[in-house]
Formats: sequence, structure tokens, C-alpha cells
Amino acid sequence: MQPSNTQAKIPVTVLTGFLGAGKTTLLNRILTENHGLRIAVIENEFGEIGVDQELVINADEEIFEMNNGCICCTVRGDLIRILGNLMNRRDRFDRILIETTGMADPGPVAQTFFVDDETREEMSLDGIVTVVDAKHFSLHCDESDEVKSQIALADVILLNKIDLVSTVELDDIEKRLRSMNGLAKVRRVRMADVPVNEVLDLGGFDLERALEVNPSFLEPEYPFEAAIGYQLTAGDHHLVLDAGPDPSMRVAMLAAESLDAAALIADAEAALRAYTQNPVTIAPLAGAISPGRHLWTLRLGGPGKQSFNVRVPKTGRYVLYTEHLPQEYALRLIDGSQREVAATVTHEFTAGHSHDEDVRSVSIEFEGAMNGDKINTWLGKLLKTRGADIFRMKGILDIAGETQRFVFQGVHMLFDGQAGGPWGEGRRSNRMVFIGRNLDRRELEESFRACLA
Repeated sequence: MQPSNTQAKIPVTVLTGFLGAGKTTLLNRILTENHGLRIAVIENEFGEIGVDQELVINADEEIFEMNNGCICCTVRGDLIRILGNLMNRRDRFDRILIETTGMADPGPVAQTFFVDDETREEMSLDGIVTVVDAKHFSLHCDESDEVKSQIALADVILLNKIDLVSTVELDDIEKRLRSMNGLAKVRRVRMADVPVNEVLDLGGFDLERALEVNPSFLEPEYPFEAAIGYQLTAGDHHLVLDAGPDPSMRVAMLAAESLDAAALIADAEAALRAYTQNPVTIAPLAGAISPGRHLWTLRLGGPGKQSFNVRVPKTGRYVLYTEHLPQEYALRLIDGSQREVAATVTHEFTAGHSHDEDVRSVSIEFEGAMNGDKINTWLGKLLKTRGADIFRMKGILDIAGETQRFVFQGVHMLFDGQAGGPWGEGRRSNRMVFIGRNLDRRELEESFRACLA
């Protein structure tokens, strides 16, 4: 294989849009079109359990999954790691599609192709395609800054589900879309049915327009929000966190030459390299965080305080680079004498953001065949009574007496389910992901399990 600088850059297309707008439907249309292209797919899911990969129907493609519970933080570390792995086998594909989570601002993903040197040398951002749900546009746009960013940064906007609203409503929606982004091409579509040449080979992402939307677009962004510097003695310590807005927290720990804000900022690129590593998940009081180029995912088991082991090899200066702001989890470091260690210095890398604490993801997985009639009745009642609060739900079910898995997707009170291919000889299980407001995990899981055959 020739050196990368003698090869054409790999074009990358970002598919974005709010939950249930039709991104996966569009992705499936692209993958099944007779275009002769070899496509690698990267999916960013919001939730603890990955489902989308099994909703993508062309198994011949390369599919990589970023699974991160955060609805608003950058994915730069994960993305750089996966893109680097892809480029090690670039002879196996012609282009890359990235499907973002529906609750993500696509800006940080797009930024990666301009601010990371290695990525910029080998890949080019061909464009951002935003899918808009005509049925629920007003509800989502009025309540979500992410939807506004998805529209503002788009090169192409697909106004989807046009069969569910009137022509007058469509005209009003398109007028509003054009007021938010007058340069994007707007196409009205049903079931995301659009010719591939209208969403691929767009000729390049409009960087000037992105800078008009956000003048700080090219300023470095990191997959961590805070750095906390400590003077620590050798031995075992404990990192204590309360339950926060997300079910996990990623951290990296580096040794430092000095402890001041300038040093924390200077070491940010080294911390980023740690964030490109495959994360090691540790549970409370199981395993231990240690300094070095490692990435740790702290799995928060439930409400209340959670304690994680921290192993310090020698006395010195150390910095924790945390995915979220420490105050969101009441983060504290406790030494071996059960005394709290005061931070010497802290630094926030991005402007503080606020999570909508009512919006969350609930993921449920267990084995056992489901009673088809019971699950159908339960889902119908759930959508009727809670549909307004459920932005998105999707899942895979093992129905008693069926040899094929049942896959379904729902948006508010709209629901679609169908056979999703044979189970084969592998493990059969039921997986369901809900994203919405005021979701009670225990209530959902108990009522879901009650549908077992």
C-alpha cells in the first residue's frame, strides 16, 4: 500500500438529525443502492446498549460503534481512534459514513476533520446531511439546541415523513428551515427515499458557513471537560462520585511536571491521546485507575455515592482529565486515611453546559422468549399513555415460536416493527432502548419482563 500522502483523501459524510427523523432508514437506503461503493459505517448511539448496528441491514459493510451515554459532549477521542483503525485497512472501503446520535450537535464531529492533523491529511469531510422529521419538527426544534445546530450546519436537508403532514405545514416548515440555513439544499422525501448522488459527493463541507454559525468552530475541543490537579502520596486512594446526568464517567490520569492552569492546558493533547485508547470499564471497588495513557470508564451502578480505586505508584503531581464537569457528580478524591484531598488546580476546557436532567436513556437487556400478544399489548398501551415523553425507542425481541428476531423502532406515538433476520445459533436476547423524559427504569423493566412467555 502506498503512503497516504500519495493517495486520494477518503471522503466522509455525516448523517445527522433528531431522534427518529429517519437517519437509519437513509443509511439503509444508501447501503442497499446499486452504486458499487464500499462503505465503512460509524454509528454513535445514545445509551448503554447498542441496537442500531442490527437495524442496519447490509451486513457486508464495515460497521463500527461508538456507544456513549452523554447527550451533549464531544466524541473526538472515540472518533479519532476509530478513524485511525479504519485507515489501517483503507484498501477495504471507498468512503466513510458517520451516523451521529440524534441528540448530538454535529459540530464536534465535523471539527475533527479540520483540527486533527492526521485526520485532515487522510480524509476530507464531504458534507453533512441532516434528516428532519416533518411530523415532529416544531416540537423538537423549539425544545432542542442540538436540532438547531443540525440544521444550521447542514449541506443538505432532507425533510422526511412528508406523507404525515399537510402541504401547508410542509411549506411553513421549509420556510423556517431556509430561514435557519439559506444555503443548504432542501429535499422533501418520504421514507428517506432520495438518490444517492444527492447525499454523497457533495463537494465538501462549507467551512466558511460553519464559522459564521459558530466563530469558535476551529478552536480545539476535547472529549473531556475538566482537568483536576492533585499532589498525591504513593498508595491507594478512592475517587468518589454521586449519581450524575449519565450512567458512566470516563477519566484519564496523567503524571504532571507542574500543577498550574497553563500546564493542564499544555498537557491536553497528551490527555486526548489517552482518550483515543479503548476504554477499560471498571465497577465500584473493582479494578483501579492508574496514571498513564489509559482511558477508564467508571460504571455508575445506581443512585448514591460510588467509590472507585485509584492506585498511585509514587508520590508526585497527577491530573485527572474527566469527561464531565466534576461538580455534576460531586467528585471527590479520598486518600488512604479517609481524608479528602484538596485539588491544587482545576481547569474547564469548554464552556459549562447544562444537561436536561429529565432526558435520559434507559436500556434493558435480558434473555427469554417473549409472548407476542403480551408485548404487543404492552407496547400499544405504553405509546398511548407515555408517547409524548418517549422521543425514541428501538429494540430487538425474541418472540416465542419465531425463528427470526423482531426489530422495532418508535418515535413518540408512531411505531414500526418487522422481522429482522434469523437468530441463527448465537445467543438470543431481548434488547430495548428508550430515550425520553421522566423515564422510570424500574417500572419499564418490570413491565417489559412481565411479557415473557
